[in-house]
Amino acid sequence: MPISFEPGAPPPDGFIPLCVPEIRGNEWRYVKECLDTGWVSSVGAFVDRFEKNLACYVGARYAVAAVNGTSALHVALLVAGVKPDDEVLVSTLTFIAPANAIRYVGAWPVFVDAEPEYWQMDPQRVTDFLEKDCRWEKGELRNRVTGRRVKAIIPVHILGHPVRMTPILELARKYNLVVIEDATESLGAKYEGHFTGSLADMACFSFNGNKIITTGGGGMITTDNEAWAHKARYLTTQAKDDPVEYIHNEIGYNYRLSNLQAAMGCAQLELLGEYVSRKRQIAETYVKAIKDLPGITPMREAEWADSNFWMFTVLIDPKQFGMDSRRLLKVLAENKIQARPLWQPIHRSPAHIGCQPQPCETAEMLHQNCLSLPCSVGLTQADMERVCQTITRLFRTGQTIVE
Repeated sequence: MPISFEPGAPPPDGFIPLCVPEIRGNEWRYVKECLDTGWVSSVGAFVDRFEKNLACYVGARYAVAAVNGTSALHVALLVAGVKPDDEVLVSTLTFIAPANAIRYVGAWPVFVDAEPEYWQMDPQRVTDFLEKDCRWEKGELRNRVTGRRVKAIIPVHILGHPVRMTPILELARKYNLVVIEDATESLGAKYEGHFTGSLADMACFSFNGNKIITTGGGGMITTDNEAWAHKARYLTTQAKDDPVEYIHNEIGYNYRLSNLQAAMGCAQLELLGEYVSRKRQIAETYVKAIKDLPGITPMREAEWADSNFWMFTVLIDPKQFGMDSRRLLKVLAENKIQARPLWQPIHRSPAHIGCQPQPCETAEMLHQNCLSLPCSVGLTQADMERVCQTITRLFRTGQTIVE
C-alpha cells in the first residue's frame, strides 16, 4: 500500500519520497519582496513576469496564469467554444482533471486509449473514432452513436513524455477541431524539437507541488491566439468589464494566480533547465540499473521526443519478475520507499459513468502493471542506488526485504 504520514510532519527516517519540490533558488527573496511591498494577491509584477517568462520559454506568444491546472483547462475549453452536449476526445490514462473540466462546461468526454510503446494517447484510436465513428454534417463533425457535435481534442502528455502530435493536429485541421494540450506533466519536454505548450491551439500547465516546477498550486494557459488569451484573462478575473463600477457582462471565475505564487514560479522557472537535466539523469541511472532485470521494463523515450521524465515509471510483468505491481508497491513501502501506481483509467471511473464506452485495453493493462519510482529533482545518488538495489534483491530472492 502507498506510504502515508501525518500532514506537516517530517517523513520517517530513511524514507525516500516519490516526488517532492526542489526549492533552492530565489524563492525566498522573491516572496519576501511580495511581503515587503504588500503585493500578495491576484495582481502584481510577478504575475506578469511569470506569464511572460513561461510564454517565452515554451515558445508561445501569450500566457495567462490561473489558480491551478484544472481551472486552466476549464477556461481553455470555454475559450475554445466548447458548448453543453459537445464531445471532447481526451486521454483515458491520466489524472482525472481534464475529464472533469470537460464536464464543468457541460460537454462529454470521449476516452481514447494509450498506445503501448510510450503510453500516450494513441493517434490511431483518434483516427478510427473521427473517421469511422463520426460523420460530417453541415460543416460539423458528429458522433454517429450519440449525435453530439465533436468539438475538441485534449491530448495529455503523461509522465513527461509528449504525445505524437502530428497526426492528431492533421485530423483536427481536417475536421475543424480545437486541440488543447494538457501539458501539466511535460514542462520542458519537446516534440520534434519544439516544447510542449507550443504545439497546438492552446495548452495548459499545472504547478502543483509534485510537478517539475511548483508554485504550491497554480496553472497556466499558453496560446498564440491574441483574442483567446484576452478572453482567458477576462474569464479568470471574474469577467470584469468596468473595474470602477464593477460591471460584469458574463459569468467569470475567481481563477487568478496570486502574486505570491507567481513569485515562487518565477524563481522555479529560472532553474527549469537544471531540473529537466537532473530528471533525465535520474531516468538514465534507473534504466542502466534495471534494464537487464527480467519482468521490469523502464519507460521509453521516442526518437522524436525529449521527455522531461517527470515521473519515472516501470512496467512489471508479474510472471517474469516474481510479484505483481501492487505486491512490489507494498514491499517497497516496507523498505521506506514510496512508489505509486498509475491512475485508474478515467473510462473506468465511477465519476464518469454515462460516457460512451470505448475499448481501452492498453490503458487498463498499464494501470494494472505500472509503478512510478522515486524521482524528485533532489533525489541523491545513494537513494537511487538503494531503490535499485532493493528492487534487484526482491527479484533475486523473491522475498520481502525489510531494512
